[in-house]
Amino acid sequence: MQSLRKKFPVLNQCIYANTASAGLLNEDLMEWRQGHDLDFLIGGSDMKAKGFAHMPEIKKTVGKFFHCKPENVALVPNFSLGLNLLLEGLSKDKKVLLLENDYPSVNWPFETRNFNREYVAIDANMEENIHNKVKSGGIDVFALSLVQWVNGIKIDLDFLKQLKKDFPDLIIIGDGTQFCGTEPFNFEASGVDILGTSAYKWLLAGYGNGFYLVKDAVMDQFELKGIGNGSVDNDQSKRNSISFCKFLEPGHLDSFNFGSLEFALDFLDDIGQEHIQAHLDKLSNKAKNVFSDLGLLEQSVLDRTQHSTIFNIKGDQKLFHKLTEENVVTSPRGGGVRFSFHFYNTEEEIDVIATLLKRWAPKA
Repeated sequence: MQSLRKKFPVLNQCIYANTASAGLLNEDLMEWRQGHDLDFLIGGSDMKAKGFAHMPEIKKTVGKFFHCKPENVALVPNFSLGLNLLLEGLSKDKKVLLLENDYPSVNWPFETRNFNREYVAIDANMEENIHNKVKSGGIDVFALSLVQWVNGIKIDLDFLKQLKKDFPDLIIIGDGTQFCGTEPFNFEASGVDILGTSAYKWLLAGYGNGFYLVKDAVMDQFELKGIGNGSVDNDQSKRNSISFCKFLEPGHLDSFNFGSLEFALDFLDDIGQEHIQAHLDKLSNKAKNVFSDLGLLEQSVLDRTQHSTIFNIKGDQKLFHKLTEENVVTSPRGGGVRFSFHFYNTEEEIDVIATLLKRWAPKA
């Protein structure tokens, strides 16, 4: 992983512990993007027509990376737009289970549409409480972030698989924005029925691109209404034969943004998803031990056996600004300071952070 750091010039200026906010742009992707726009500069509409024609290949790349049929892949600008399009086609008589204080783009679309809702706290007993709610509450839909944006708590994916097995009629909708790109994920073999993701964080694909993966078994639960010329790929004769995922693509798909997604997935594939996961596991264990020894983690994180590489520590704006002055890039979130580490981070950087925190962080 050390040699890969050279591809991310930002790392020469700081300790970048902020991928949960924005993944870094690497030099190879920048060069591809420059080449794309140069082609557009000299090729105009001819070049863009080739880009539009390439979208099925991009879906194949996404499908291969996450083990999903290409025809069950929808390309969307971001997670939030995709979920809102989905929910316009979901019957309002569905009872929905959400997590308290989950990412606004997950919870708010259900709340503003006044779905009948139940909530579960994000804590050490989250999975058990979810199971109990589904068992006793007549839940039709369970929507959640696979990794929590504020404190990095990660749902047990084996639990979701068992939950789906126990309640096969339950529709499980996952936001993978803080998850996808951190480890291998087999969508078809998972308990998730619909996975939506913005790709500008851990997938390192830049802004303006994302995707939805949808299993065949839940498509008949939706009557999607989003539609446009993009749904028929400029062929109006297809008006009455639009596939499920094309209802999530009512407008044109940008070859710059989705080409960036394809490039980023190939880049991560070349590194090896297993290698990325192994390195992140090391960083997660290191950071959890360091922050725990300093008394800076909430009990719900300490009590869980699995965790991501996102950590929210006790600290105020003063601590955040001191870290910034020392060129440590983080985010103030949830009343604390959030650190998030990707494969371009090192254990040595966590040691540096620990040294700084020992000076400034509030004592437990």
